[in-house]
Amino acid sequence: MLRFNKNTILLASTAVAAIMVAETATAGGFALREQSAYYQGLSFAGNATSGPSISSMFWNPAAITGAKDGITVEAHNSLIIPESDVTGTYTAQGGAQLLGRPNSSVAGGDIGVDAWVPASYASYRLNEQLVFGVGINAPYGLSTKPEDANWAGRYYSRSSSVFSINVNPTVAYQFNDMISFGFGAQFQYIKVDLKSAYAASNTAETSSVEGDSFGVGFTAGVTFKPIDGTEIGLGFRSAVGHDLDGKFSNPAGVSLGGPFAGSTVDISGSVMTPEVLTLSAKQRLTDDIRILGTVEWTNWSRVGTIALSSTGSTTNPTGVPDLTFNYEDGWFFALGAEYDWNEALTLRAGAAYELSPIDTDIRSTRLPDNDRIWLSAGLSYQAMQNLSFDLGYSYIFTKDTDIKIVDGHQDYKANIGTFVGEADANVNILSASMRYTF
Repeated sequence: MLRFNKNTILLASTAVAAIMVAETATAGGFALREQSAYYQGLSFAGNATSGPSISSMFWNPAAITGAKDGITVEAHNSLIIPESDVTGTYTAQGGAQLLGRPNSSVAGGDIGVDAWVPASYASYRLNEQLVFGVGINAPYGLSTKPEDANWAGRYYSRSSSVFSINVNPTVAYQFNDMISFGFGAQFQYIKVDLKSAYAASNTAETSSVEGDSFGVGFTAGVTFKPIDGTEIGLGFRSAVGHDLDGKFSNPAGVSLGGPFAGSTVDISGSVMTPEVLTLSAKQRLTDDIRILGTVEWTNWSRVGTIALSSTGSTTNPTGVPDLTFNYEDGWFFALGAEYDWNEALTLRAGAAYELSPIDTDIRSTRLPDNDRIWLSAGLSYQAMQNLSFDLGYSYIFTKDTDIKIVDGHQDYKANIGTFVGEADANVNILSASMRYTF
């Protein structure tokens, strides 16, 4: 029961899609947005409205009322190529000097990890009113690992990873031509593994925390079409509670003021993943042109201090501070447009601005996250009446990002030392999907 936070979960990732397993991936904040090649090309504008892609069920279960008759299946795949170069200077002080930790300015290099992330969906329209669906995704994820394990920030982080899988069965009811409602369940598995150096530069001197958990939540949503050509969608993904069982391993010969040097102990903790509320709109301007928009709120402020304890004890088994995050809420704003070039080809583009829940006062070396801008483009091609393909591309760049773990920072402790540096990050994402209706 290792209690999660954005850094913890946000430190790695991925998913199983239909019958596929994902690798780790980078994303804004705690969440992985790469759930749809269709909406990737719009920077996820309009993602809670109904449309030809049933992948909108991830954000709004009511949106699957846009599915065709019979059975529709979709397979989405995203190749995520992040680059986050981290440099800085570590200065030993206090207890860190007693442990023989040398000052260092060794660069971490690119801490991002390339990833392939799949997501899969299926829907079955029983009649004009009732539609069933299921999605398999990785809703959270990120992985960070410096190119040099003995980089200057190794005492704060050496590697971080989290694996997540979410299975989301849904049902939607189309009340009439104007209103549809949808509900779903979330069955979620998460696994985390965090590593840090403590006493020396040797890569063998590594402490690790690992744990996993299964949790349950729900989704709900509504779509509203007040007039012909206009649609508004509102979707909600609930928090999911996790009670994690895990282990803490400390390198032999390392004394951190506790009884666990050179041993592995059971630990526990708990975490609630943040709620997500998505509001989208779609407006038809002409028979060939549509504009779309999205505003999304993520309740990151529920992630505060994460206390670790050993089994049968209320004390911290690691000899290091509890994980303190104190995030603010996250916000995402997107605007996009589609143009039907002809009956077979649709072109789309979009842009978005994302407000990170992390600022300099709480930014860590595990996740040097910051506000970011999205630029995207994509297309859909109707190869046959029941077969179509989607392509999407996004380029994401972040603001200049400072990391200052010094006196006054929530991660600062004299027995660890200080770290002052910066991160320069951008992400390229290429997504593709196939949609087939039986």
